[in-house]
Amino acid sequence: MKNQTPTLEAYLLEHLAAHPEQKELCLIMSHLATIGEYISAQTSKAGLVGILGAHGSVNVQDEQVQKLDVFANDACKKYLKDTGLFAAMASEEEETVVDMGGDGEDGKYIIAFDPLDGSSNIDVNVSVGTIFSVHKRLADVDRLDERQFFQKGKDQVLAGYLLYGSSTVLVFSFGDGVHEFTLDPQIGTFFLSNENIQLPEKAKYYSVNDSNVRFMQPHDQTYIESMKIEYGLGARYIGSFVADFHRNLLKGGVFIYPAMDKKGAGEYTGKLRLNYELKPMAFLIEQAGGKAINGSEDILDIVPTSLHERQPIVIGNSSLINTY
Repeated sequence: MKNQTPTLEAYLLEHLAAHPEQKELCLIMSHLATIGEYISAQTSKAGLVGILGAHGSVNVQDEQVQKLDVFANDACKKYLKDTGLFAAMASEEEETVVDMGGDGEDGKYIIAFDPLDGSSNIDVNVSVGTIFSVHKRLADVDRLDERQFFQKGKDQVLAGYLLYGSSTVLVFSFGDGVHEFTLDPQIGTFFLSNENIQLPEKAKYYSVNDSNVRFMQPHDQTYIESMKIEYGLGARYIGSFVADFHRNLLKGGVFIYPAMDKKGAGEYTGKLRLNYELKPMAFLIEQAGGKAINGSEDILDIVPTSLHERQPIVIGNSSLINTY
């Protein structure tokens, strides 16, 4: 970029000049940034506006819904629906594809999103985020059919996240590199803070919930031990996927959430959602020179078979993933 500190608007205009066929994707990115500004403002004063704490219900994942989950989900649905750019939407908080009414008839894209990843941590002021994944609409499938979302991660045309922490950052990729923008809240504008992010060659951290190691398969237990002993990585785990991912993206490392058997039934299953969390993060990590697997397959090669499918994940520096 010619300007040392371009705004997101300036960056998108320059990108559009080079890729005129991506006009709608640039508009989508601009709209997602606006949503991020709004959610960021609300999360920063969540206790003051009465949206902290549990909502008193569970979502389709059988997880306790936080008030902020509901707020962020409603904000994403309403705003994205009004853009008219999407044929269909899917949210981690919704059981089925969101009904767009007539607003989605001409939309060329679909979007899956986790409106507020890590929301259970908001009461203790831990970073949370919004994750998004955009695909082209499938022409031969009804726009509200969940099969619209049964697409490989490698076919995403836009993916990224907003992280609401000590500052609000927007990280995204059109498939031509990973870029980070940081919000200046005083003027409501995102400025470029990292362009073409690449994972550091030497990783620093491994991220895993050590209390779950006893529920993992022996191979995963051995792998985690090797991160400590053989590679000498430091342990860092926040418990908010988007926050753990962002740290490892910038500092180098591996995030591990393998299949587990907490019930002792001999059935090992993943926890994180393929459509809402794993596909977009795998897209970003590959663009940054890294890799993401479910243990045996590249995350980006997996075709979802259900809207809320869960998968294990090991994601980060390729050198570490290749030793799995």
